[in-house]
Amino acid sequence: MSFGQRGGYNRGGFGGGSGGSSAGGFRSFKPKPVEVGKEYDVTISDVSRRGDGIAKIDGFVIFVAGAKQGQQCRIKVTQVSNRYASGQLVEGSMTTAAPEDASSEAEESTEESTE
Repeated sequence: MSFGQRGGYNRGGFGGGSGGSSAGGFRSFKPKPVEVGKEYDVTISDVSRRGDGIAKIDGFVIFVAGAKQGQQCRIKVTQVSNRYASGQLVEGSMTTAAPEDASSEAEESTEESTE
């Protein structure tokens, strides 16, 4: 027995009687704001349950593996589906890692000069 036969949503004209009218449930398919292979500057606004960073471009969700919340970075889109995209960090774009790299380079240069 299907849900509609038990007296669910198709009673009282709610479904328009057709059970699957073209005006129901589907959103119009507008072009995605991102494309596979292109790079974008984003801010990671949240972290998913799987630990991936979440960025948004025009409200469109992009999952970024290895990104941390609050991080501003450049990503490359690797896959686009109807509801979300996946991307990866572009090497050298992590703004949170730059100060750490600079301090380690300074330590190395002082070690070399003392020898």
